[in-house]
Amino acid sequence: MNIVFMGTPEFAVASLKALVKSKHNVVGVVTVADKRAGRGKKMRASAVKEYALEQNIEVLQPDKLRDENFVNRLKELNADVFVVVAFRMLPKVVWTIPPKGTFNIHGSLLPQYRGAAPINYAIINGDTESGLTTFMIDEKIDTGKIIIQRKCSIENTDDAGELHDKLMLMSESIVVDTCDLIQEDKIDLIPQAEVNIGENPRPAPKIFKDDCKLSTSIIIDDAYNLIRGLSPYPASFISIISPEGEEFILKIFKSEIERLESIAGAIYTDEKKEFFIGLTGGRLRVLSVQLQSKKRMDIRSFLSGFSINNNWRWA
Repeated sequence: MNIVFMGTPEFAVASLKALVKSKHNVVGVVTVADKRAGRGKKMRASAVKEYALEQNIEVLQPDKLRDENFVNRLKELNADVFVVVAFRMLPKVVWTIPPKGTFNIHGSLLPQYRGAAPINYAIINGDTESGLTTFMIDEKIDTGKIIIQRKCSIENTDDAGELHDKLMLMSESIVVDTCDLIQEDKIDLIPQAEVNIGENPRPAPKIFKDDCKLSTSIIIDDAYNLIRGLSPYPASFISIISPEGEEFILKIFKSEIERLESIAGAIYTDEKKEFFIGLTGGRLRVLSVQLQSKKRMDIRSFLSGFSINNNWRWA
C-alpha cells in the first residue's frame, strides 16, 4: 500500500523505519514545523523529519491541519492509508482522506490511558503491564475501534524511559502487521466498549509542572512510582530547604525504597554517599539527581559538591 506517515518524536521514528523497510511504500511524511531549541536557539527539525529526509521522502509541515493547500497535497499523494504515531489530533477533513482509513498507534492497552501521557501514567499508577494498541481514528481522541493489541510487562524498577524503549521496539512489528491486515482486508475491528479491563478506564492527560512535585503527604510507594513515572522527563522534583530557609530545587530521577521509620519531610544523609528523604511508610534512598541549573549526576557526585546535612528538610 501507499502510506502517509504522521509523527514527530524519536518514538515515531521506529515505526517509520519499519514501514520503509517493509513491502509498503511511504509516499509522504507529516510532522511539526521546525522549532528553536537548545541554548543557541537554533532551528531544529523533528526526529521524524530528519529520518524522512535521509530516505528522500516528501515532508509536509503544515501550521494548520485544515489548510486547503495541505489537504489538497495529501489527496494528491494517493495514499491507501494514513499511519499516525505520536502526533496531533487530526481533523475529520484529514483522517477521512485515505480509502482504507487512518490508524493510530497508542502506548497503552486501550481503553486504558487515553490521552497524552500513557507511558508515564502506567508507571505512576504502579501497573505491572502495558502495551500497544493500533486503532482506527474517529472523531474523539483515542476512542476508535481496535485493530491489534500487544502486551509487555513493567518491572518494578522500570522508569518511563525504559518502558518507552520497550514499546518503541514493539511498534516496529505492530505497525507493519496492522498495515498487512488492512491491505489484505483481514481486520476485525473491536469497539473499545467491548474490551473488559475490569475497572473504569483511567486517563492519561498531559503532565504539567505542578504534577511533578513530590509532596510530603504522599506515601512512600506512590512517591517511588511517581519518580519512576516521570523519569527521565519531565522528572519529579522536591524543594530542599536549609536551616536558614534557603531553598533549592532538586530533580530526582532514581530512588529505592527502604522500610525504615522516618519523618515525612526529613532529610537523612551521611554527607558523603547516602541521601534519603523521609515519607510516610519509610524513606527513599535517592540515587540520581539534578540540582537547579546543574547537570544530572549520581548522589555521590551531588554530595561531594553540595553541602547538606540532617538539619535540612524537604517540601
